[in-house]
Amino acid sequence: MRIPLQVSFKGMASSPALEARIRERAEGLERFHPNLISCRVVVEEPHRHHQQGRIFAVHVDVTVPGDEIVVSREPDNRHTHEDAYVAVADAFDEVARRLDERARIDRNEVKQHAHTPTGKVVHISPPEDFGFVKTIEGNDVYFHRNSVIEGDFDRIELGDELRFVLHESDGAQGPHASSVRVIRRHRHSTPG
Repeated sequence: MRIPLQVSFKGMASSPALEARIRERAEGLERFHPNLISCRVVVEEPHRHHQQGRIFAVHVDVTVPGDEIVVSREPDNRHTHEDAYVAVADAFDEVARRLDERARIDRNEVKQHAHTPTGKVVHISPPEDFGFVKTIEGNDVYFHRNSVIEGDFDRIELGDELRFVLHESDGAQGPHASSVRVIRRHRHSTPG
């Protein structure tokens, strides 16, 4: 990995044992794709459930040449993420699967889709580092600040047209975009 692993904890105390497990899993990702650039992991306890105990969310953002893989494992109704180690394992299993798929595409073992999705920005929240784009098909797709190429996130406005790589997701945000690029700026009409 070219950039050192970044691990952070939100809404909870840091755990050296959990961080060690995350580092172990992150080191193992290079088996699935040999050219990892970076890996950022956030373990979060979004809110406490007084009756149900602790629930954890895990977000993993991995960058490889030409792509970014973002996986979010949010708590669900089955409460499978009452154990932070299980939530971390689920997230890293999904990242490994996507990295393996990306590596096979890079080796031309799998065809890429000829159609690169585009859509218009329908929501943007700079303080929270995310937005949504509506595709031509009418689907809302989540994107994060880190998914925007060339650091253009702060310049994105409602109505701008974006091109991106679409990823299906089990997370709360649903489908999400990586390698987001602005292809056309929305022209604001000025009062005359």
